[in-house]
Parts: sequence; structure tokens; C-alpha cells
Amino acid sequence: MAQSSLNDDSIVLRYIDSTPREEIHPGALAFYASLDEIRRNSPDVAASIVRELVSQRSNVKLIASENYSSLATQLAQGNLFTDKYAEGYPHHRFYAGCENVDDIEDEACALALELFGAEHAYVQPHSGADANLVAFLAILGVTVESPALERLGVKSPVPVPGEDWSKLREELQGRRLLAMDFFSGGHLSHGYRFNLSSRLFDAYTYTVDRETKLLDLDAVRARAQEVKPHILLAGYSSYTRAIDFARVREIADEVGAVLMVDMAHFSGLVAGKVFTGDFDPVPHAHVVSSTTHKTLRGPRGGLVLCKEQFADAVDKGCPTVLGGPLPQVIAAKAVSFREALQPAFSEYAHRIVENARTLAEELQSRGMAVPTGGTDNHIVLADVDTTYGLTGWQAEGVLRECGLTLNRNVLPFDPIGPWYTSGLRLGTSAITTLGMGAEEIAEIADVIHAVLSQTEAATPAAGEDERKAKKGRYEVPTSVIETARARTRDLLDRYPVYPEIDLGVISSTDFGRQTLPEQGSAAPSAVAS
Repeated sequence: MAQSSLNDDSIVLRYIDSTPREEIHPGALAFYASLDEIRRNSPDVAASIVRELVSQRSNVKLIASENYSSLATQLAQGNLFTDKYAEGYPHHRFYAGCENVDDIEDEACALALELFGAEHAYVQPHSGADANLVAFLAILGVTVESPALERLGVKSPVPVPGEDWSKLREELQGRRLLAMDFFSGGHLSHGYRFNLSSRLFDAYTYTVDRETKLLDLDAVRARAQEVKPHILLAGYSSYTRAIDFARVREIADEVGAVLMVDMAHFSGLVAGKVFTGDFDPVPHAHVVSSTTHKTLRGPRGGLVLCKEQFADAVDKGCPTVLGGPLPQVIAAKAVSFREALQPAFSEYAHRIVENARTLAEELQSRGMAVPTGGTDNHIVLADVDTTYGLTGWQAEGVLRECGLTLNRNVLPFDPIGPWYTSGLRLGTSAITTLGMGAEEIAEIADVIHAVLSQTEAATPAAGEDERKAKKGRYEVPTSVIETARARTRDLLDRYPVYPEIDLGVISSTDFGRQTLPEQGSAAPSAVAS
């Protein structure tokens, strides 16, 4: 698009011209300006950004691993820090000109220490999986590699002769890792067979109790004494109860293991002082990994906290496993950490759990099977196989059609398996950010039950794979979808996503008319097939 025509069709100018000066919102203005600038070069990318906002405003976000970060956090990522290489760590870089990167990384680390009460913080990991790799390799570096190098009389692996290096590699590889089983709620990066962690370690698992679906720490202790792990890993991606990390540390000490906790899902509940004392992992674990989004409501990224013993090894995440850090994301982490230090964030974190407990209660009151009978965190699991005779895939698909975005999830000892699954995982972080409470939670639960109770597995067509049809496709009356979508649309009209941004300003431009769906048109279908 030519410069002159873009100016004639400028979203920013439309916004400024239509908004009283005192009502202009800096975040909204920056969003409109970014669209104008992006579409000069890549109009399709700008259009996708707008359509994503439309999608998020059209669907209630119940994905437990997602949230809505502030516009300030988002804007901190969109700046010239993206042009800077800064391998190393603050004041110890492999590139010149990193003084300003040092400043933002120093600030992010200092804020993380204040937020979590940790001894050391490392904010460079790009994701939770990267943070886990940094943690794993730092632990192996301190407990295996450093003693071996000391025996050889050197401080660096570089001068180690080939034969000795081969022996050291054998010492490093195949150490025992004991973590929560994937089906019980553990994460892929905790030793799951398809993940790198199972190649790096000799991985073993502990499970929840088959009857209660609760974590039995006496059983974990017995398993740890049997396995004698080098690393005992606690934490989860789909477990709904608080964990006594003081007791887990006792188990680790008894078997001589390093205790690592992955708090990616519940770090916001730690920062917000929902989980304190024995249930706060930071005082008890040797190393703690996390993401910075989810309940923490920051940018997509990772974080490692550790005892001073592991600080030097953790800081060497690059070159150990990471490439160059992303300074623009570190800047956004600093912004979000400062937000999380405000009193309002603690109030928010407590509301997340109140809403999750309400959601579990409301679902159960409508006959839904909820493993463990409730929740202590932001996650609610629902057994749709037992309750409705549906797979998680089918339930996920039909609810997305109705304006509810969530994900299918394996349940403990899941008979259907990890692809189609028996369950759903729901989270309350994002809807709590929007301001929803008990009344809205009850409405969401009622929509879920109303839809799933009238959904059936599809009848296989002639010649169709019966298993795929019965597990993957579903049938539901059109009227059920229409009624449910009207109810979710009403919720979102009352609690809009990023209300500072007026889509009407965008739709008044030629770009907006070409990008946005016609008024009242349905959101794209996400029917499973």
C-alpha cells in the first residue's frame, strides 16, 4: 500500500480524530500505530493480529496455560531490543554494547528475587521447557561435572583429554530422574518418553492414588527409596491440588536427591501469596523452574530460581543450552514482575482460586465428574467420558463452537489415551483477569453442561473408520450451538478483552472493512472431525 493511501486510511488518525484528547489511551494508540506500521509491509500479518483479537473477544478463554498480559507488558516486547545480541549474563557478555540489556536484565532478576524470595534468579529462558533444560543441566553441572573436573585438576571441560571426557559424559548421562507421571498430571518435559528429558535421564515416575486421584506423599517416599533418583522433580501441568513441598524436600534429603520444582502453572499463586509456607516451593527446592505467563500474567517465557549453590551453573544457560537471550522479552518480564508486586495482584491470585473452586462446585452440581472432587489452584479437570460418554476431543470441539476455548486432557490412568483423552482441563486465570466472578462461573458451567449433555458421538458413515468416528466426531443440534453461543457472547460483551481497544476504529478504515467479518457473522467453526 502506498504511503499516501495509508495516511488517508490511517487507524491512528481515525482514533485521534474520533477521541477527545483526555480519553486517548496510550496503549490503544500504540496498538493502532503498530497495525498501521505493520501493514505497510505485511498487511496479511496485520490482518491476522486483528482477527486474533476478534477471536479472543468471541470466545471465553478457559485454557489453564493462557492468560491476558497487560498492554504495557505487550508493548515492552515490541521495541528495538529485538535487534540486540547479548549472550552471557549481566556484566559478563560476549558482545559489546549490552549496557542497556544489562540494566533490564538486572531489574528483571532483582524483581524476581523480591517477588519470590529466592536466592538467585535467571530470566533468560525462552519457555518453560527451556527453563527445565537449564535447570537439569545446571544440577548435573554442579553435582556431577564439577566434582569430576576437580578430580582431574581442571576448572573447565575444554582441556580435558578425549578419553577422560568420554568417561565424564558417561557419568553425566543416564542419571535417574523421578517425576510425576504424565497421565497423573506431570509435564512432557518431566521424563515423558517422547521428550528430550527421557533421553537425557533414566526417567522414572510416581503416580497419584488410583482411587482418590490424589498425590500420596507416603507412596512418593516409597518410590523414591526404591528408585534412588539423582533429581526428584515435583510440579505439574494438570494436577489440581496443593503440594506440601516441605515434605517433598524431606523425601529428597532422605534419598540424597536434588529437589527440583516446576511451578510453571502456579507461579502466580506463589507470587500472589496463595501458596505459602510448606506449599511455597521456593524455600524448599534447590532449583525452581517456571514460565512467566499462565497465572503470573506476564509474557511468554521462562524463569529459573535457585539456591546460591547452583547460581553460577544456572547463569551459564547460554552456552549450556540456550542461544542468545531475547532482551525484548526480558524487558516484558520486568514489567510484569513489577505488576505482580502490587497488592492488587495478590487479590487477583486469590480470586483465581476462588473462581476455580466455584467452577468445580458448579460443574459437580450439574452431575459432572471432577477428579479429586475439586481444586486448590487454577485448574479444574472434568471427566467427560464418565459423565457424557464423550472423548475430550469431542467435548473440546463442540465447546469451541459454542464460544468456550479449552483443551482436552488426559486423566489419571486414562483408558482412552493421550490423543482423544477422557477429560478436559479448564483454567480460571484469564476469565479472572477479565473480572468474572461466581455469577459468571455458574453461567459458564451451565453452558458446558447444557451443550455436552446434548452432544453424542457421531454415527460412522459407510466405509468410515468406526473408531475414528466414535472418538473424533460428534453430533449436536444446531439450536444447542446457537443458544450456547448467544450466552457466551453475552458474557464477553459484559467483560470484553482489552476494552481499551475499539474495533470500531479499525472497521471504519478500508483495511478494517477488508479484515473484519461482517457484523453479526459467526466465529470460525472448530468442529472436530
